[in-house]
Amino acid sequence: MNFSIKASPILAGIGLLALGCAVGPTFQPPAPPQAAQYGPGPQPGSTAAAQGVAQAFVPGAVVPAQWWTGFQSPELDQRVRQALAQSPTLAQARAALVRAQENLGAARGGRWPAVDLKAGANRQNTNNGAPASPFTVYNASVDVAYTLDLFGAVRRGVEYQQSLADQQAWLLQGAGLALAANVATASIQEAGLSAQVQAAEAVTDALAQQESLISRQVQLGARGPADLLAAQANVASARAALPGLRQQLAALRNQLSVYLGRFPAEGGLDGMTLDGLTLPRELPLTLPSTLVRRRPDVLAAEARLRGATAQLGLASANLFPSLTLSGSYGVQALQGSPGMTVWNAGLNLLQPVFNGGSLRARKRAAAAGLDEAVAGYRAAVLNAFANVADTLNALQADAETLEARDQAERAAARALELAQTQYRLGAASYLQLLDATRLWQQSRSGLIQARTARLADSAALYAALGGGWTSHPQ
Repeated sequence: MNFSIKASPILAGIGLLALGCAVGPTFQPPAPPQAAQYGPGPQPGSTAAAQGVAQAFVPGAVVPAQWWTGFQSPELDQRVRQALAQSPTLAQARAALVRAQENLGAARGGRWPAVDLKAGANRQNTNNGAPASPFTVYNASVDVAYTLDLFGAVRRGVEYQQSLADQQAWLLQGAGLALAANVATASIQEAGLSAQVQAAEAVTDALAQQESLISRQVQLGARGPADLLAAQANVASARAALPGLRQQLAALRNQLSVYLGRFPAEGGLDGMTLDGLTLPRELPLTLPSTLVRRRPDVLAAEARLRGATAQLGLASANLFPSLTLSGSYGVQALQGSPGMTVWNAGLNLLQPVFNGGSLRARKRAAAAGLDEAVAGYRAAVLNAFANVADTLNALQADAETLEARDQAERAAARALELAQTQYRLGAASYLQLLDATRLWQQSRSGLIQARTARLADSAALYAALGGGWTSHPQ
């Protein structure tokens, strides 16, 4: 004979109490991705050579904690140190971490009994028809209450607060990584813009010298006024490009001041130059299987996933009864009378019966939140892999572009030198000289941009790999 019994929440609770379990899902860290490489094809061992330098990738190498020192720039090192020490963004993240840790401590307090000390004195008067005098009642007691964590509600609450603290710790580490990367790339771009300004000033000076030469030739009757007007227009056009470049450079330095926790008016930034930065010849390349354990954003997403799992467990536990033990012990006395001992002990059971469906709706909402966290974690992992793959592709393209720009600039410089010689000898027209000057200017600008991009993308790779990694959130 078979019997079918549908257990009530109370009976189920008794069984769980015997087993010492908590309701709801138990968090399991996501399995590492199975991707063996970042891009669709095998990763080359190095980039193409540019200006005689090829960058080698070292699979499995540890990313240095202070990766920016690889550029061998004392000024850059000082800027990053100052930013990490003075940035208000990091100060805000640190305060958020302290708040999360204190909330965790408050949640852990729920594991222990609550003990309260009570004392009082009350002035009373009882009138039963006969004259009576007021009297004073004194009392003092110790109250103890403890909610048994039968279904893991307290444990789930602690687990959730722990996930928030871990998440905030990883966000703090990610903010530090982003800040260091922003300071490094902005400093590299500053060096590039400074070189652009110097190149534009050099072209302006060259065109001004050409204008002076043509002016003398016009006075001697060797050139017509049209050549002088064209030369004057070219000088004015070159000078018009300078304010825009200088404005970009000033805006970039203002942004750097913000990164460093300074007001722009404070100044104090020494200039950066491209020649003062060394291109790292060896770049670490984290293995794809371990990338998710080294990027703060992915680890923060994992902490959110753990918190969503705890919230679902908490919503499940709230459907079951709660059991609270309470008791008190104290003394009560009337004024002028000996005191008497007063004590009590109790056991309170609370079983949700009808809440308009709110408890089950909260559980369904928590389940949807867990699905959202799972999707968010997967999105973080996919974005991390795409970020690394894009940066690796950019480094290869940077090397090829820089090599082509370098050859173009060398050829344009020789062409300009030849055109200047021919023009002085009268074998070339001013239009030919102007074309050679413009070609050199464009080639020089392109070369500076290519050098800047290669340095900046090298810094971007360090950031894409998670920067300096530690096994625990700091």
